[in-house]
Amino acid sequence: MTDYAIGDIQGCYDRLRDVLARVSFSPSRDRLWVAGDLINRGPSSLETLRYIESLGSSAVVVLGNHDLHLLAVALGGHPPRRKDTLADILEAPDHDRLVAWLRQQNLCVRDRTRNLVMVHAGVPHIWSAGQAEAYAREVEAIIRGDDAGEYFTHMYGNEPHCWDENLRGMDRWRVITNYFTRMRFIAQDGTLELATKEAAASAPNGYKPWFEYSREDDVRVVFGHWAALEGQTGSNQFIGLDTGCVWGGLLTMMNLDTGEKIHCDC
Repeated sequence: MTDYAIGDIQGCYDRLRDVLARVSFSPSRDRLWVAGDLINRGPSSLETLRYIESLGSSAVVVLGNHDLHLLAVALGGHPPRRKDTLADILEAPDHDRLVAWLRQQNLCVRDRTRNLVMVHAGVPHIWSAGQAEAYAREVEAIIRGDDAGEYFTHMYGNEPHCWDENLRGMDRWRVITNYFTRMRFIAQDGTLELATKEAAASAPNGYKPWFEYSREDDVRVVFGHWAALEGQTGSNQFIGLDTGCVWGGLLTMMNLDTGEKIHCDC
C-alpha cells in the first residue's frame, strides 16, 4: 500500500485523474489523503466529490473552508456566493448522500506512526498535536450531530481572534474552525489575522506565517489552503501541498513515505 497526500483539488476533476494516473493509483492497494477543499471554484465539483466518496476507506479526508461552505449552504441557510461552482452538487439527485458523507470527515487526521498530522490550513504553535486532535474531535461531533444546522448558521466570522481554553459554545467552535481551515498569519500569542492572503513575505506587522513559529513537538504537518506559498515553507516539517491548481498552477501530490512529489500542470 502506498499513501499519497494531495493538495486543494477544488473541483478540478480531470487534473485529479491525471495526477493519479501518473502513479497508477489503485484504491485496492493505495490510499489518497486529501488536505481539504475538494470542491468549489473549479469546473467539476460534483464529479470530484463523487469520486473521493467512492474511494471509501481508501480516502482519508480533512475538511477545508470550501467544503464547510458547501455544508453551510446546504444546512445553515447561507446563499451561494457569486464565484461558487456548487450548483451541480446542490441540484444532484445524490445531494443528500454526498452532504451526509462530507459531514463525517475530519478536521484533523493524526498518524502517530509517521509522526504526522494532516489539516487544511495548519496547526497553531500554541497547540500540541494531541490538543489539536482533541479540539478537532469537539467540532467534528457538532458537525455530525443534531445541532449541525445551528453551527453552520453561525460558523462565519473572525471572532474570537485568539484561542482561550475558557471559550464555550459557538465562540469556541468558530475559533477552532478558523485555525484548522482559514489560518495563514498568526501572532506569538495565537491571535489570528485572517484578512491577508498573499505570500509569506506579506505578513502584517506583528504576525508571521503559522509555520515559522517553533513548536514544542516535532510533528510534521501536511496542509493545503495557501496557494500563494506555491508549496514553499522553508521547512521539511511543514509540507504545503496547495500549489494553485484552480488558479492555473499545479496540482501536487506527495508520497507520504518517500516525500516524492508528483505534479500535474493545470
